[in-house]
Amino acid sequence: MTAAAYPPIGGQAYVGGRGQNGVMKTDAIIHGNLTDAAAAIRRAEDAGFDGVVAVEISHDPFLPLTLGAAATERVDLITGIAVAFARNPMNAAVIANDINRLSNGRFILGLGSQIKPHITKRFSMPWSDPAARMREFVLAVRAIWESWNEGTPLQFRGDYYRHTLMTPMFDQGPSECGDPRIFVAAVGPAMTAVAGEVADGLMAHGFTTPGYLRDVTMVNLAKGLERSNRARSDVEVTIPIMSAVGRDDAEIAPKLAAVRQQLAFYGSTPAYRGVLEHHGWGDVGDELNRLSKQGEWVAMGDLITDEMLREFAVIGDLESVSSEIKKKFGGLVDRVQMGLSDKPLKI
Repeated sequence: MTAAAYPPIGGQAYVGGRGQNGVMKTDAIIHGNLTDAAAAIRRAEDAGFDGVVAVEISHDPFLPLTLGAAATERVDLITGIAVAFARNPMNAAVIANDINRLSNGRFILGLGSQIKPHITKRFSMPWSDPAARMREFVLAVRAIWESWNEGTPLQFRGDYYRHTLMTPMFDQGPSECGDPRIFVAAVGPAMTAVAGEVADGLMAHGFTTPGYLRDVTMVNLAKGLERSNRARSDVEVTIPIMSAVGRDDAEIAPKLAAVRQQLAFYGSTPAYRGVLEHHGWGDVGDELNRLSKQGEWVAMGDLITDEMLREFAVIGDLESVSSEIKKKFGGLVDRVQMGLSDKPLKI
């Protein structure tokens, strides 16, 4: 079966939409040492979080979730994200299915493209046509799962991936808990439409404002949903929240400084310039990019104005931040991601 002919959704599509009726799921973000992973994920479950997101920065995102799957019973376990183009559909399909079975159907394979320099220079992997390649990656993973579930020959032939061999030794067989859900991370219009067409969820980038999410992201998500004849309720939309939370100004100030630096880092990336352009800040993105090439990381933070901070981040104590998140993202997203704490925000 070719990539073009393969149906857009394999298995059962996950029906989300909690954010549309005013209730959002809250997921805890974790990263770091594997020694603490199981305890951190169990702590998130005990605190009442709906899910746990493991990020791929300096550590693999699958390993902590594997430990968490064995240590918990309820929370969703989400890679947020795993770099798709550093891998291939076969190894993604294998590990995702393994963790999904271990967790009794709680695993979500969150995939992202990263950017060209990281794929070609850090991972030494090929880069081309990221949106089209991601679409095919997702379809190939689903084709592999279908082969295992249905006992049919694996015949996936695409422009970027070909999977045409599945012998009994390597066949996992049918899964008793269904296929993992697949979320796709997106900022630009083309990748966002791909998420709407072939994924069970969209992972918006933290470098996203409510205005960009409403005016650009959701419009392009709808285009993808239309391609696969699906409704908004057929996908979950999730976003990591940039925040500076504290009991008073003294606690908030250093966190604000860290958010400025994070925004400056993201804003220097040409792929994210569209978000700045949407608010008339495209020239700031150009200057951030110039300074990043000179290694002026501290000076870059000075370009992030208070107005930009208010658009991108939520600031205040727990109660005011909860209210602000609901005001900014209510009706737009189904779940939000925050740092691990003793209790999730009630949104």
